[in-house]
Amino acid sequence: MKAWQLDNFGLDNLRLGEAPTPTPKDDEVLIKVSAVSLNFRDKAIVDGIYEPEMIPKPLIPVSDAVGVVVAVGKSVTHLKEGDRVNSHLYSHWVDGLPAPNEPDFCYGAPLPGGLAEYMTLYAASAVKAPDAMTDEEASTLPIAALTAWYAMMDYGQLRPGQSVLVQGTGGVSVFAAQIAVAFGAKVIATSSKDENLARMKALGVWEGINYNKRPDWEKAVLELTDGKGVDQLLDVVGGDGLNQSVEATRVGGHISQIGFLQGQKSNLDLTRIIFRQTAIRGIAVAPSRAFERMNDFLNKHEIHPVIDKVYAFEQAREAYKHLGRGAFGKIVIKVGA
Repeated sequence: MKAWQLDNFGLDNLRLGEAPTPTPKDDEVLIKVSAVSLNFRDKAIVDGIYEPEMIPKPLIPVSDAVGVVVAVGKSVTHLKEGDRVNSHLYSHWVDGLPAPNEPDFCYGAPLPGGLAEYMTLYAASAVKAPDAMTDEEASTLPIAALTAWYAMMDYGQLRPGQSVLVQGTGGVSVFAAQIAVAFGAKVIATSSKDENLARMKALGVWEGINYNKRPDWEKAVLELTDGKGVDQLLDVVGGDGLNQSVEATRVGGHISQIGFLQGQKSNLDLTRIIFRQTAIRGIAVAPSRAFERMNDFLNKHEIHPVIDKVYAFEQAREAYKHLGRGAFGKIVIKVGA
């Protein structure tokens, strides 16, 4: 099969060639990949800053895929040939809390990913793709949409009328805004570009804050919320900016720590966390059962992913470069016809 493989760290070492077509084990299915979408994790893996010690070489990258089942392991009973399914990043995490070794079973590293014509999936965690979505749309769900859903709904226990702040206009933040608005929450978005804030408002976002114009964006949040702060905040920036997130969140509020765009370490002011009684939880996607609940919600509210651009299979490097420049919503690579 044709496959993109990472021979060493660095985008120049991501090469298109051939690899053996995998054979599904008894508890797996083989899918013909239709489309994949990129996440910051995929770029971090190629760049060598995402747990480099656990990255095998060569590696077929990219975790988020959708495709049609073309072969079924002999112990699989709930899926059949012809079913259209999504991959799920943590292939063994089906329900409840994750196991300590869950990262050992992630697609796109260390397990082979979907940037190839075929991919094997652990059948128990494969999720049927929403019928109302195209292949390109469905490919965006496994990390970005599910992370947003799990952070707000399962962890944050969002209620209608509450307030949510999302940072930037990448995949997680755009999905979070769409889901929260549909649920009846008031959403505040931050961005460095006024045009992106305008696009977020077109999705139903209540207010936008340009953090280049307001570096003290946490104070702007307090101004918008009568000095209280938001009920929930999805932090994709990380670094020392987490201190601003604490200040922007109400007393006893919830912060979902999702990303680390500005650094994997943070110099936190613990007194502010203690006095504000802030709950901070790391969010690393979700179990596949949450994926199924999310799909039901997306179908009910007729929510469709926002895709910035779709690239051809041969343009994978260009797609990664686009991700590095930043995107509004998701970047997709079309794999199959």
